Amino acid sequence: MSKIVIALGGNALGNDSLEQMEKVKIAAKAIADLVQDGHEILISHGNGPQVGMIKKAFDECEKQNITPNMPFPECIAMSQGYIGFHLQAAIETELFARKITDRPVSTLVTRIVVDANDPAFLKPTKPIGSYYDEQTAIKLMQETGDFYGEDAGRGFRRMIASPMPVDIMEKETVELLLQNKRVVIACGGGGIPVTEKNGLMVGIDAVVDKDFAASHMAKLIDADMLIILTAVDNAFLNYQKENETVISQATVSEAKKYCEEGHFAPGSMLPKVMASYMFTENGKNKHAIITSLERAADALKGECGTTVVA
Repeated sequence: MSKIVIALGGNALGNDSLEQMEKVKIAAKAIADLVQDGHEILISHGNGPQVGMIKKAFDECEKQNITPNMPFPECIAMSQGYIGFHLQAAIETELFARKITDRPVSTLVTRIVVDANDPAFLKPTKPIGSYYDEQTAIKLMQETGDFYGEDAGRGFRRMIASPMPVDIMEKETVELLLQNKRVVIACGGGGIPVTEKNGLMVGIDAVVDKDFAASHMAKLIDADMLIILTAVDNAFLNYQKENETVISQATVSEAKKYCEEGHFAPGSMLPKVMASYMFTENGKNKHAIITSLERAADALKGECGTTVVA
């Protein structure tokens, strides 16, 4: 039996609640396969489309004087709640269908400690919320002090920082839940970023990459394995080029070299490979797998996936 942390991409969960309720059924089958095999399972998930939808709704309501706007950390918390609710229900349904009744599923609101002096805060890169024209964006920057930048030629959006995780406040709670045979959903959306202020931990506008959060959680709870689920079965060298090559296995040093050579796209495969070697370099018997959601069980058997080893 292994202790496994699974990082599930937010795009795999759809763009609205109805689509999400259908897509989580696919995730639930893959997760139930691992639970049925006796593994301890913690699931983290992305929230890019979902938190954007929540933030945009509050932006529009504020424009129309319907309700006050909502701080971004609270929007992340909301996404953790409703994504966790759907995942939890789908996994429980799948487990009950298999007559597995002794593995309850728990969703945990999770706070990720970040360093307020992280260099990422000097160069915000993550777009959130509504689109604006350039003139409105300039006005908003002057009024709020926030940074706005152009997003893929579609308009200007608020940009926020993506710092690295330093600690996870609920790590002991996660350990207790796993020890008591719970399937745990935590670190949703990369977690709610918090930092110390006047002796208290308070929310800060930021987005922690969900793969880095999952990797950090895996280290803190001494997991045996990190599985990062994405849209492809493997990572590739020279992706979508004539000399494209599947990476079946890479050592930590090889994975770092591939990252430095620019084989992986930022915001896509790059953080997945980095998160894999950041976890794996902490122990000889630990390894990380990057593969597709549908083939998670196959990847554990060595039939597909990119494995990163020490």
